[in-house]
Amino acid sequence: MWSDRRLVELFKIEHPIVLAPMAGLGTVDLAAAVSNAGGIGSIGCAVLTSELIAKTVAELRRLTKKPINLNFFCHDAAKADAARERAWHEKLSSYYRELGIAPATAAPRLDLAPFGDAASAVVEQVRPEVVSFHFGLPEPGLVDRVKAAGCKVISSATTVDEACWLEKHGADAIIAQGYEAGHRGLFLDSDSERAITSQAGTFALVPQVADAVSVPVIAAGGIGDGRGIAAAFALGAAGVQVGTAFLLCAESATPPLHREALRNARLNQTVVTNVFSGRPARVLVNRLAAEIGPWSDAAPDFPLPMGELSPLRAAAEQNGSSDFTPLWSGQAAALAREMPARMLMDILVREATKSGGS
Repeated sequence: MWSDRRLVELFKIEHPIVLAPMAGLGTVDLAAAVSNAGGIGSIGCAVLTSELIAKTVAELRRLTKKPINLNFFCHDAAKADAARERAWHEKLSSYYRELGIAPATAAPRLDLAPFGDAASAVVEQVRPEVVSFHFGLPEPGLVDRVKAAGCKVISSATTVDEACWLEKHGADAIIAQGYEAGHRGLFLDSDSERAITSQAGTFALVPQVADAVSVPVIAAGGIGDGRGIAAAFALGAAGVQVGTAFLLCAESATPPLHREALRNARLNQTVVTNVFSGRPARVLVNRLAAEIGPWSDAAPDFPLPMGELSPLRAAAEQNGSSDFTPLWSGQAAALAREMPARMLMDILVREATKSGGS
Protein backbone atom coordinates (compact mmCIF):
# COMPACT_ATOMS: atom_id res chain seq x y z
CA MET A 1 0.00 0.00 0.00
CA TRP A 2 2.71 2.47 0.97
CA SER A 3 5.10 3.63 -1.74
CA ASP A 4 8.10 3.48 0.60
CA ARG A 5 7.81 0.40 2.80
CA ARG A 6 11.14 0.62 4.62
CA LEU A 7 9.67 1.78 7.93
CA VAL A 8 6.72 -0.61 7.69
CA GLU A 9 9.12 -3.49 7.23
CA LEU A 10 11.61 -2.25 9.83
CA PHE A 11 8.96 -2.01 12.56
CA LYS A 12 6.74 -4.81 11.21
CA ILE A 13 3.66 -2.60 11.21
CA GLU A 14 0.87 -1.96 8.73
CA HIS A 15 0.97 1.83 8.51
CA PRO A 16 4.09 4.01 8.90
CA ILE A 17 2.54 6.28 11.51
CA VAL A 18 4.34 6.74 14.84
CA LEU A 19 2.47 8.20 17.79
CA ALA A 20 4.64 10.92 19.33
CA PRO A 21 5.45 9.91 22.93
CA MET A 22 4.10 13.09 24.60
CA ALA A 23 5.13 12.24 28.18
CA GLY A 24 2.35 13.08 30.60
CA LEU A 25 -0.29 13.42 27.86
CA GLY A 26 -0.03 10.05 26.15
CA THR A 27 -1.64 7.03 27.81
CA VAL A 28 -1.62 3.26 27.56
CA ASP A 29 -5.06 3.39 25.94
CA LEU A 30 -3.87 5.88 23.32
CA ALA A 31 -0.75 3.89 22.50
CA ALA A 32 -2.74 0.66 22.26
CA ALA A 33 -5.31 2.23 19.95
CA VAL A 34 -2.61 3.46 17.55
CA SER A 35 -0.80 0.12 17.57
CA ASN A 36 -4.01 -1.84 17.08
CA ALA A 37 -4.88 0.43 14.14
CA GLY A 38 -1.65 -0.55 12.39
CA GLY A 39 0.71 2.23 13.48
CA ILE A 40 3.07 2.16 16.42
CA GLY A 41 1.95 3.44 19.79
CA SER A 42 4.46 5.17 22.05
CA ILE A 43 4.90 5.67 25.78
CA GLY A 44 6.93 8.59 27.12
CA CYS A 45 9.11 6.97 29.78
CA ALA A 46 11.38 9.87 30.75
CA VAL A 47 9.11 10.82 33.66
CA LEU A 48 8.51 7.24 34.87
CA THR A 49 10.43 5.10 37.34
CA SER A 50 11.76 1.73 36.17
CA GLU A 51 9.04 -0.04 38.15
CA LEU A 52 6.31 2.08 36.59
CA ILE A 53 7.73 1.53 33.09
CA ALA A 54 7.54 -2.23 33.58
CA LYS A 55 4.00 -1.97 34.94
CA THR A 56 2.93 0.32 32.08
CA VAL A 57 4.34 -1.98 29.42
CA ALA A 58 2.62 -4.99 31.01
CA GLU A 59 -0.68 -3.12 30.87
CA LEU A 60 -0.04 -2.08 27.27
CA ARG A 61 0.82 -5.65 26.25
CA ARG A 62 -2.55 -6.75 27.62
CA LEU A 63 -4.26 -4.29 25.27
CA THR A 64 -2.22 -4.92 22.13
CA LYS A 65 -0.02 -7.62 20.68
CA LYS A 66 1.31 -5.19 18.07
CA PRO A 67 4.71 -3.42 18.15
CA ILE A 68 5.21 -0.59 20.65
CA ASN A 69 7.75 2.18 21.21
CA LEU A 70 9.25 3.38 24.48
CA ASN A 71 10.76 6.87 24.52
CA PHE A 72 13.57 8.19 26.74
CA PHE A 73 15.55 11.41 27.14
CA CYS A 74 19.32 11.71 26.66
CA HIS A 75 19.75 15.23 28.05
CA ASP A 76 22.66 16.40 30.14
CA ALA A 77 21.74 16.18 33.80
CA ALA A 78 20.80 19.56 35.31
CA LYS A 79 23.73 21.32 36.97
CA ALA A 80 23.19 22.39 40.56
CA ASP A 81 23.24 26.19 40.66
CA ALA A 82 21.59 27.50 43.81
CA ALA A 83 22.06 31.17 42.87
CA ARG A 84 20.47 30.71 39.46
CA GLU A 85 17.56 28.73 40.84
CA ARG A 86 17.03 31.33 43.58
CA ALA A 87 17.05 34.11 40.96
CA TRP A 88 14.45 32.24 38.91
CA HIS A 89 12.27 31.87 41.98
CA GLU A 90 12.56 35.62 42.58
CA LYS A 91 11.60 36.29 38.96
CA LEU A 92 8.35 34.44 39.56
CA SER A 93 7.72 35.87 43.02
CA SER A 94 5.19 38.49 41.88
CA TYR A 95 3.02 35.69 40.50
CA TYR A 96 3.31 33.82 43.79
CA ARG A 97 2.04 36.89 45.64
CA GLU A 98 -0.76 37.48 43.15
CA LEU A 99 -2.03 33.93 43.64
CA GLY A 100 -1.73 34.12 47.41
CA ILE A 101 1.26 31.79 47.64
CA ALA A 102 3.99 32.88 50.02
CA PRO A 103 7.04 33.72 47.87
CA ALA A 104 9.20 31.86 50.38
CA THR A 105 7.30 28.66 49.62
CA ALA A 106 9.75 25.97 48.53
CA ALA A 107 8.71 24.50 45.21
CA PRO A 108 9.45 20.83 44.54
CA ARG A 109 12.78 20.29 42.79
CA LEU A 110 11.78 18.31 39.73
CA ASP A 111 14.68 16.56 38.07
CA LEU A 112 14.79 13.81 35.45
CA ALA A 113 17.60 11.35 35.08
CA PRO A 114 18.83 10.81 31.51
CA PHE A 115 18.71 7.30 30.06
CA GLY A 116 21.15 5.12 31.97
CA ASP A 117 21.73 1.67 33.43
CA ALA A 118 18.39 1.43 35.24
CA ALA A 119 16.38 2.39 32.17
CA SER A 120 18.45 0.07 30.02
CA ALA A 121 17.77 -2.79 32.41
CA VAL A 122 14.01 -2.32 32.18
CA VAL A 123 14.22 -2.16 28.38
CA GLU A 124 16.08 -5.47 28.46
CA GLN A 125 13.31 -6.83 30.67
CA VAL A 126 10.24 -5.69 28.68
CA ARG A 127 11.80 -5.72 25.18
CA PRO A 128 9.73 -3.19 23.22
CA GLU A 129 10.03 -3.45 19.46
CA VAL A 130 11.25 0.14 19.21
CA VAL A 131 13.11 2.45 21.60
CA SER A 132 13.17 6.13 20.69
CA PHE A 133 15.33 8.85 22.16
CA HIS A 134 15.10 12.61 22.46
CA PHE A 135 18.16 14.89 22.67
CA GLY A 136 20.52 12.52 20.87
CA LEU A 137 21.48 8.99 21.89
CA PRO A 138 22.88 7.48 25.08
CA GLU A 139 26.51 6.41 25.24
CA PRO A 140 27.44 3.59 22.81
CA GLY A 141 27.44 0.82 25.41
CA LEU A 142 23.81 1.58 26.29
CA VAL A 143 22.81 1.70 22.62
CA ASP A 144 24.42 -1.72 22.18
CA ARG A 145 22.42 -3.09 25.12
CA VAL A 146 19.16 -1.78 23.68
CA LYS A 147 19.90 -3.33 20.31
CA ALA A 148 20.98 -6.61 21.89
CA ALA A 149 17.51 -6.74 23.48
CA GLY A 150 16.07 -6.86 19.96
CA CYS A 151 14.87 -3.26 19.84
CA LYS A 152 15.11 -0.91 16.89
CA VAL A 153 16.62 2.45 17.85
CA ILE A 154 15.37 5.80 16.57
CA SER A 155 15.96 9.40 17.62
CA SER A 156 15.02 12.96 16.69
CA ALA A 157 17.16 15.26 14.54
CA THR A 158 16.42 18.95 14.06
CA THR A 159 19.26 19.50 11.57
CA VAL A 160 21.02 17.52 8.86
CA ASP A 161 24.17 17.42 11.02
CA GLU A 162 22.21 15.84 13.85
CA ALA A 163 20.70 13.29 11.46
CA CYS A 164 24.12 12.28 10.17
CA TRP A 165 25.41 12.02 13.74
CA LEU A 166 22.52 9.76 14.71
CA GLU A 167 23.07 7.45 11.74
CA LYS A 168 26.79 7.25 12.49
CA HIS A 169 26.05 6.33 16.11
CA GLY A 170 23.61 3.54 15.38
CA ALA A 171 20.11 4.88 14.76
CA ASP A 172 18.00 2.48 12.66
CA ALA A 173 15.71 5.32 11.57
CA ILE A 174 15.72 9.07 12.11
CA ILE A 175 12.89 11.40 13.06
CA ALA A 176 13.38 14.61 11.07
CA GLN A 177 11.78 17.06 13.50
CA GLY A 178 10.88 20.31 11.81
CA TYR A 179 10.47 23.64 13.54
CA GLU A 180 6.69 23.17 13.59
CA ALA A 181 6.98 20.40 16.18
CA GLY A 182 6.57 20.55 19.95
CA HIS A 183 9.42 19.83 22.38
CA ARG A 184 12.55 20.46 20.34
CA GLY A 185 14.99 17.55 20.13
CA LEU A 186 18.09 19.59 19.31
CA PHE A 187 21.28 18.30 20.87
CA LEU A 188 24.47 19.18 18.95
CA ASP A 189 24.40 22.95 19.45
CA SER A 190 24.90 23.91 23.10
CA ASP A 191 23.47 27.38 22.46
CA SER A 192 19.77 26.53 22.22
CA GLU A 193 18.61 30.11 21.68
CA ARG A 194 20.95 30.52 18.73
CA ALA A 195 20.07 27.12 17.34
CA ILE A 196 16.32 27.63 17.24
CA THR A 197 16.64 30.86 15.26
CA SER A 198 18.02 28.94 12.27
CA GLN A 199 16.17 25.64 12.34
CA ALA A 200 14.32 24.45 9.26
CA GLY A 201 10.65 23.64 8.95
CA THR A 202 9.59 20.04 8.40
CA PHE A 203 9.22 20.21 4.64
CA ALA A 204 12.57 21.92 4.21
CA LEU A 205 14.32 19.53 6.61
CA VAL A 206 12.88 16.18 5.46
CA PRO A 207 14.28 16.09 1.91
CA GLN A 208 17.68 17.29 3.11
CA VAL A 209 17.83 14.57 5.75
CA ALA A 210 16.54 11.96 3.29
CA ASP A 211 19.36 12.89 0.91
CA ALA A 212 22.00 12.81 3.66
CA VAL A 213 21.30 9.46 5.36
CA SER A 214 20.65 5.91 4.22
CA VAL A 215 18.26 4.86 6.99
CA PRO A 216 14.50 5.53 6.83
CA VAL A 217 13.37 9.05 7.70
CA ILE A 218 10.29 9.78 9.79
CA ALA A 219 8.86 13.26 9.23
CA ALA A 220 7.63 15.12 12.32
CA GLY A 221 6.23 18.58 12.96
CA GLY A 222 3.04 20.16 11.66
CA ILE A 223 1.58 16.89 10.33
CA GLY A 224 -2.04 16.64 11.37
CA ASP A 225 -3.89 15.06 8.47
CA GLY A 226 -3.45 12.85 5.42
CA ARG A 227 -2.32 15.73 3.25
CA GLY A 228 0.69 16.22 5.50
CA ILE A 229 1.46 12.50 5.41
CA ALA A 230 1.31 12.47 1.62
CA ALA A 231 3.54 15.53 1.40
CA ALA A 232 6.10 13.93 3.73
CA PHE A 233 6.29 10.85 1.51
CA ALA A 234 6.67 13.02 -1.58
CA LEU A 235 9.70 14.64 0.06
CA GLY A 236 11.45 11.37 0.85
CA ALA A 237 10.07 10.29 4.22
CA ALA A 238 9.27 6.64 4.84
CA GLY A 239 6.91 7.46 7.71
CA VAL A 240 5.55 10.20 9.92
CA GLN A 241 5.36 10.96 13.63
CA VAL A 242 2.12 12.59 14.74
CA GLY A 243 1.49 14.03 18.19
CA THR A 244 -0.70 17.12 18.59
CA ALA A 245 -3.37 15.68 16.27
CA PHE A 246 -4.07 13.03 18.94
CA LEU A 247 -4.34 15.38 21.92
CA LEU A 248 -8.11 15.81 21.57
CA CYS A 249 -8.71 12.07 21.36
CA ALA A 250 -10.67 10.65 24.30
CA GLU A 251 -7.81 8.28 25.12
CA SER A 252 -5.29 11.07 25.70
CA ALA A 253 -4.61 12.49 29.17
CA THR A 254 -4.88 16.09 27.95
CA PRO A 255 -6.34 18.09 30.87
CA PRO A 256 -9.56 20.09 30.35
CA LEU A 257 -7.87 23.52 30.23
CA HIS A 258 -5.33 22.25 27.70
CA ARG A 259 -8.12 20.71 25.61
CA GLU A 260 -9.98 24.00 25.59
CA ALA A 261 -6.85 25.84 24.43
CA LEU A 262 -6.41 23.32 21.62
CA ARG A 263 -10.04 23.74 20.56
CA ASN A 264 -9.32 27.45 20.20
CA ALA A 265 -6.00 26.89 18.43
CA ARG A 266 -7.17 28.79 15.35
CA LEU A 267 -7.27 31.88 17.53
CA ASN A 268 -4.08 31.18 19.50
CA GLN A 269 -0.48 31.40 18.39
CA THR A 270 2.24 28.97 19.26
CA VAL A 271 5.73 30.00 20.26
CA VAL A 272 8.99 28.22 21.02
CA THR A 273 9.95 29.00 24.60
CA ASN A 274 12.22 27.74 27.37
CA VAL A 275 10.33 29.15 30.34
CA PHE A 276 8.36 25.99 31.11
CA SER A 277 11.02 23.28 30.91
CA GLY A 278 14.39 24.99 30.47
CA ARG A 279 14.71 23.71 26.91
CA PRO A 280 13.07 25.06 23.75
CA ALA A 281 9.55 23.72 23.37
CA ARG A 282 6.54 24.86 21.39
CA VAL A 283 3.42 25.86 23.33
CA LEU A 284 0.18 27.70 22.79
CA VAL A 285 0.84 31.20 24.08
CA ASN A 286 -0.40 31.95 27.57
CA ARG A 287 0.45 34.56 30.17
CA LEU A 288 3.76 33.10 31.34
CA ALA A 289 5.02 32.53 27.80
CA ALA A 290 4.08 36.09 26.87
CA GLU A 291 5.33 37.92 29.98
CA ILE A 292 8.46 35.99 30.98
CA GLY A 293 9.22 34.40 27.61
CA PRO A 294 9.35 33.42 25.00
CA TRP A 295 13.05 33.14 25.88
CA SER A 296 14.67 33.78 29.22
CA ASP A 297 18.38 33.39 29.92
CA ALA A 298 17.44 33.22 33.59
CA ALA A 299 15.65 29.87 33.24
CA PRO A 300 17.50 27.06 35.06
CA ASP A 301 18.65 23.89 33.34
CA PHE A 302 16.11 21.42 31.99
CA PRO A 303 13.84 20.27 33.59
CA LEU A 304 14.09 22.37 36.79
CA PRO A 305 11.65 25.15 35.77
CA MET A 306 8.79 22.64 35.73
CA GLY A 307 9.14 22.10 39.47
CA GLU A 308 9.32 25.81 40.23
CA LEU A 309 6.15 26.43 38.24
CA SER A 310 4.11 23.65 39.83
CA PRO A 311 2.65 25.74 42.74
CA LEU A 312 1.69 28.53 40.31
CA ARG A 313 0.15 26.10 37.88
CA ALA A 314 -1.85 24.32 40.59
CA ALA A 315 -3.20 27.56 42.07
CA ALA A 316 -4.12 29.04 38.69
CA GLU A 317 -5.78 25.87 37.45
CA GLN A 318 -7.92 25.75 40.60
CA ASN A 319 -9.26 29.10 39.44
CA GLY A 320 -9.86 27.83 35.91
CA SER A 321 -6.80 29.57 34.47
CA SER A 322 -4.09 28.11 32.23
CA ASP A 323 -1.79 31.13 32.73
CA PHE A 324 1.03 28.93 34.04
CA THR A 325 0.21 25.62 32.36
CA PRO A 326 2.57 24.32 29.65
CA LEU A 327 0.15 24.05 26.75
CA TRP A 328 2.39 21.81 24.62
CA SER A 329 1.42 21.99 20.98
CA GLY A 330 2.81 21.78 17.50
CA GLN A 331 1.81 24.33 14.88
CA ALA A 332 -0.90 22.07 13.42
CA ALA A 333 -3.08 22.18 16.54
CA ALA A 334 -6.00 23.53 14.53
CA LEU A 335 -6.08 20.21 12.64
CA ALA A 336 -6.70 18.15 15.80
CA ARG A 337 -10.01 16.31 15.81
CA GLU A 338 -12.10 15.09 18.74
CA MET A 339 -12.70 11.41 18.10
CA PRO A 340 -11.45 8.01 19.23
CA ALA A 341 -7.83 7.41 18.31
CA ARG A 342 -8.67 4.31 16.25
CA MET A 343 -11.05 6.37 14.15
CA LEU A 344 -8.45 9.11 13.69
CA MET A 345 -5.88 6.56 12.55
CA ASP A 346 -8.30 5.15 9.98
CA ILE A 347 -9.06 8.66 8.70
CA LEU A 348 -5.38 9.58 8.45
CA VAL A 349 -4.69 6.49 6.36
CA ARG A 350 -7.67 7.14 4.09
CA GLU A 351 -6.73 10.80 3.66
CA ALA A 352 -3.14 9.93 2.88
CA THR A 353 -4.25 7.37 0.31
CA LYS A 354 -6.59 9.90 -1.31
CA SER A 355 -3.78 12.48 -1.39
CA GLY A 356 -1.41 10.07 -3.09
CA GLY A 357 0.81 9.37 -0.11
CA SER A 358 0.54 5.60 -0.11
